[in-house]
Amino acid sequence: MAPKHQPTIRQRRLGAELRRLRESAGMSAPRAAELLGTDRTNISNIEAGRYGISEDRLRRLLSIYECDDEELIDALASMTGGRRNGWWEEYRGKIPPDFLDTSELEHYATSLRSVQTAHLPGIFQTEDHARALFDLSIPTLPRLEVELRVAHRLARHARIADEPGIPYVGLIHESALRMQVGGRKVAKAQLARLLEEGERHNVTLRVIPFSAGGFPMAGDSVMYAAGPSPHLDTVLVDSPLGAAFFHSSTQLANFRRRLDAIEEVALNPKQSSDAIAEIANDL
Repeated sequence: MAPKHQPTIRQRRLGAELRRLRESAGMSAPRAAELLGTDRTNISNIEAGRYGISEDRLRRLLSIYECDDEELIDALASMTGGRRNGWWEEYRGKIPPDFLDTSELEHYATSLRSVQTAHLPGIFQTEDHARALFDLSIPTLPRLEVELRVAHRLARHARIADEPGIPYVGLIHESALRMQVGGRKVAKAQLARLLEEGERHNVTLRVIPFSAGGFPMAGDSVMYAAGPSPHLDTVLVDSPLGAAFFHSSTQLANFRRRLDAIEEVALNPKQSSDAIAEIANDL
């Protein structure tokens, strides 16, 4: 099987979990390869996401590792078969791969939880707000790339809007709400959009007020994507230099604690809706 030059986040995540299971079993890559009847380099390439693996071979490998977690086994089996033809694939090679990893992560997540301190959640951004953000890029982006990035960002909203709708909890700092990206008119329309989204049965938006003072991960843009098995949860931390993904059990536990701590200082959903409406009225 030819190696993948640019594995997706889902392929890398599958490989990382297989590595974790092999190491938990106390087995070397050469020994795993011997028992599976393949070459050691194939195990390394599978664990790096460069090679795919069939469902049958994956189940054999998990049996070799003595994994008896049926939920995890079935979840990993569903991740085999190589790159899926998700809607985001039409943007491959046209916008940064981190954007595609984000939409793929959202697509397969069972729930989402995010914290934003400087920007509003991309999944809820209006067309004008998103375009104004991308127009701020330095160096300036070509107009075609701006429009492709905007179209991709708008398409992500379907993960929230399409029934039954994935559960989403968004923690948004007051500073992000008050930043008039694109000017007063665009900002006012964006806040109105947030108020509408907060009415969805699957969406909970909570504002972190200035009065909350300091809190964990202040300044970060974080999304916690729950997987079909807790072992497959993944955290995305976004920055101007690109996205970073975390999935070790210790990292996931720490991010959950940090998000819990932020929720403790955030306004409740009703107070948050009132705060967003008040900020919009002040514009």
